[in-house]
Amino acid sequence: MEIEIATIGGYEAVGRQMTAVRAGNDVVIFDMGLNLSKVLIHDNVETERMHSLDLIDMGAIPDDRVMSELEGDVKAIVPTHGHLDHIGAISKLAHRYDAPIVATPYTIELVKGQLEGEQKFGVDNDLVTMSGGESMEIGDGVELEFVHVTHSIIDAINPVLHTPEGAIVYGLDKRIDHDPVLEDPFDMKRFREIGREGEGVLCYIEDTTNAVKKGRTPSESIARHHLRDTLKSMEDYTGGIVATTFSSHISRVSSLVEFAKEIGRQPILLGRSMEHYSGAAERMGYVDFPDNLGMFGHRKSVDRAFKRIMNEGKGNFLPIVTGHQGEPRAMLTRMGRGETPFELEDGDKVIFSARIIPEPTNEGQRYQAEQLLQMQGARIYDEIHVSGHLSQEGHYQMLDALQPQNVIPAHQSMEGYAPYVELAEGMGYDVGRDLHVTRNGNRIQLVE
Repeated sequence: MEIEIATIGGYEAVGRQMTAVRAGNDVVIFDMGLNLSKVLIHDNVETERMHSLDLIDMGAIPDDRVMSELEGDVKAIVPTHGHLDHIGAISKLAHRYDAPIVATPYTIELVKGQLEGEQKFGVDNDLVTMSGGESMEIGDGVELEFVHVTHSIIDAINPVLHTPEGAIVYGLDKRIDHDPVLEDPFDMKRFREIGREGEGVLCYIEDTTNAVKKGRTPSESIARHHLRDTLKSMEDYTGGIVATTFSSHISRVSSLVEFAKEIGRQPILLGRSMEHYSGAAERMGYVDFPDNLGMFGHRKSVDRAFKRIMNEGKGNFLPIVTGHQGEPRAMLTRMGRGETPFELEDGDKVIFSARIIPEPTNEGQRYQAEQLLQMQGARIYDEIHVSGHLSQEGHYQMLDALQPQNVIPAHQSMEGYAPYVELAEGMGYDVGRDLHVTRNGNRIQLVE
C-alpha cells in the first residue's frame, strides 16, 4: 500500500498545525490550527468574518493547496485536542472536504463553539466523538485508533493510523504524566504495544516544542503543589490577589478554584475564553466546580463582578482571569491599564500560572503587561507552571517505546528542530534517510 505524508502546517513554526496521511486511496487529516500571533499583530481583526484565502496569506491558517496533489479521498479530519493551534482553522477549511470531524467529546464541544462563531462559511461536516482507547475503520485495511495522552488541556489523544505497512503515530501534543489532576494517566502501555504489533511503527510524527530542555517534564501534580504553596504563603494577606492561567487548562483552573477556598477567598472566573472552556468542561462533567462559582465572559458582566469585588473587599475574592500572555484585550492587561473597576494597589499579588509561549509577539505583550501591573504596585509571582510538552527524556522514552522506522519532527522552527535531530541521531536515525526534517507544503513518500 502506498503511504504518503503531506506536512501542511506547523513544520516551520509553532502554530497552525495540519498534516495529511494518505494510505492507498484513503486520506486522514490531523489538525487544522490557527497561528494566533499572526492575528494579534493586526488591530481589530475578526477572523470569524474573514475569508480563508486572506487568513492563508496572513500566515494565520495552513495553506492546504498541497491537498490537491494527494490522490485519494479524505475520510476523516482528526483534531488531537482543543487548543486553537490545532482546531482554530476548522471553521475555515473543513467545508472543503467531504469528511467527518472525529475527536474526543471535549474537543468536539470546543469545535462546535468554533463553528457556531463562524460568519463567513457554512460548515456542515458530521461531528463524530471517539474516546481514547477506541478505534474505527477508515477504509480498506486502514484503522484509526485514539491513544489517551496527557497535555495542558483535558481529553487529548494521539491518533494512530494502522495500515498494512505499519502504524502512523501522530504525536502532537503531549507530556508523559503518570499523576495528572483530573484524568487518567498517560497510556504508555499502549504505545509500547503499538511499537511491537504487526509491522510496528512505520512513521512517528512528533511535537518537538521542548526538545531543547533536558530531563523530563514534571507532572501536573507538581504544578498543583507549587500553586497551593504559593497561595498558602498569601493566606494572611488582606489585599488583592489575582491569578491568570491558560483558559483551556481546566486542571489548573480547578486547582486555583479549590485553593482559593482553602485560603478563605471566593474564586471568580473572568474573561470570554475562561467562561468558554470552563463552562464546557463543567457541562460535560469533566470538573465539579462549587455551585456558587461565578463565571463571567461578557465585558459588562465582568465589570459588574469587579465592582462587587471592590465593594465587598478584595480580600474576600480570588479573580482568575485571562491574559497570561499579555494579550491586549484580555482581562489582566485591561486591569494593568486601569480599564476595569478593579483597583490594583501597592503589594497586591498577581500570579502567572503559565509560561510565556516562546514567540516574539507574546514575549513583547507579556513584558508590557507586567510593566503596567508593576507600575501600579503589583507583586509578580511568575512561572507557577509545568509544560504540556515533552522534554528530552520524554522524547527518548517515546522513540524507545515505538521504535519507529521513520521520524518526522514537527511543531517547531527549523532552528528549534536541532536538539531533537541530535537526540534522534544519537538513537541511530539519519537526516535524509529515516529522519525527515521538512517544511510546510511538502510531501514525503514513505512507501511507493
